[in-house]
Amino acid sequence: MLEKLIMYIQYPFVRYAMIVGVLIALCSSLLGVTLVLKRFSFIGDGLSHVAFGAMSVATVMQFTNEMLLVLPVTVICAVLLLRSGENAKIKGDAAIAMISVSTLAFGYLIMNIFSSSSNLSGDVCSTLFGSTSILTLTPTQVWLCAILSVTVVLIFILFYNKIFAVTFDEGFSKATGTNVEFYKLMISVIIAVIIVLAMNLVGSLLISALVIFPALSAMRLFDNFKAVTVCSAVLSVVCAFCGLVISVLAGTPVGSTIVGADAVVFVICYFIGAFRGGTQR
Repeated sequence: MLEKLIMYIQYPFVRYAMIVGVLIALCSSLLGVTLVLKRFSFIGDGLSHVAFGAMSVATVMQFTNEMLLVLPVTVICAVLLLRSGENAKIKGDAAIAMISVSTLAFGYLIMNIFSSSSNLSGDVCSTLFGSTSILTLTPTQVWLCAILSVTVVLIFILFYNKIFAVTFDEGFSKATGTNVEFYKLMISVIIAVIIVLAMNLVGSLLISALVIFPALSAMRLFDNFKAVTVCSAVLSVVCAFCGLVISVLAGTPVGSTIVGADAVVFVICYFIGAFRGGTQR
């Protein structure tokens, strides 16, 4: 099996998939802790459905680079979700459900009415659950993903203290002069970028797992924000790498395999946390 893996790694498309997969997993895990703590975990799920709708339109319009349409639309909807979530008449969870369901429905409707593909079911299934497109990345796509991923990581590092403050106490942050609205907007835009990047990796229906699972796993092991964030990033990268390796060797779907690895690690961390809690008592 090791010889088989070494043979596969010699191919550029496998190396590209490994690089992009690890970078996307890293980015997804960084803000996952913030979203979980603010009880806004399903924003990833809502935005992934928005991205699916935008991708459907881009496919029908035969865009050579679908990201030119998908990324701006997803970012705009991220801002709308933030604004709607603050409206007393439309709470955050209701806003996410409303936007995600409607865009998912319209996306599928558009693909049915206007698509010229002879394999519509296959196209929809691969978009929702991920496909082998992660193994067909071009050098240009790899560089674009790498640049966006590095940008997300740098922004998180530079504004770590502000993100930490906004996560735990918005009221205190406002009182100390922090522009809370700006940082919440920045978090929403970053999440939108991550969602668009992750669609090729795990599909639109499984993206939330990349955001939620590593954060929840790390929270079972640590109770310090920085430790949880670092642990979440490490677990996410390890799970993505292992999932990609298993997928390449066993021929299983990439997205489902990575999410499966995340779920297994969560169960392990859950029992470790339960054992440590029982020991301490």
